[in-house]
Amino acid sequence: MNNKRPVSPHLQIYKPQLTSVLSITHRFTGVILSLFSILIPFSLLFISFGSDYYQLFLLIANHVFIKIILIGTIFSLAFHLSNGIRHLFWDMGLGLSIEDSYMSGYLVILTSILITFFAIFYIT
Repeated sequence: MNNKRPVSPHLQIYKPQLTSVLSITHRFTGVILSLFSILIPFSLLFISFGSDYYQLFLLIANHVFIKIILIGTIFSLAFHLSNGIRHLFWDMGLGLSIEDSYMSGYLVILTSILITFFAIFYIT
């Protein structure tokens, strides 16, 4: 097979761009939020069993590993919300130029980090 045909572009050729990274991250955070939203009714059910179970829930919730997971989930929620608002503006035809797209992308990242930090200080 000594064809002189061009090779189709693939992930090893493309340089990651902010827009593609944010798009992949948006999908990833959506999956994370879907998986962790299952835990909300289970935790409420667990708490409803009484004060002993509530104390056990507080003991588990105060573990460092659980707090790290909670911070990651808060960041996922903030990022997914901010990037979803960005997509709504795109659907209206606003901010579609390269400069506006990169500016709104950096704004999404900054907003997500700020919301996460405010949530951390509010929780602790």
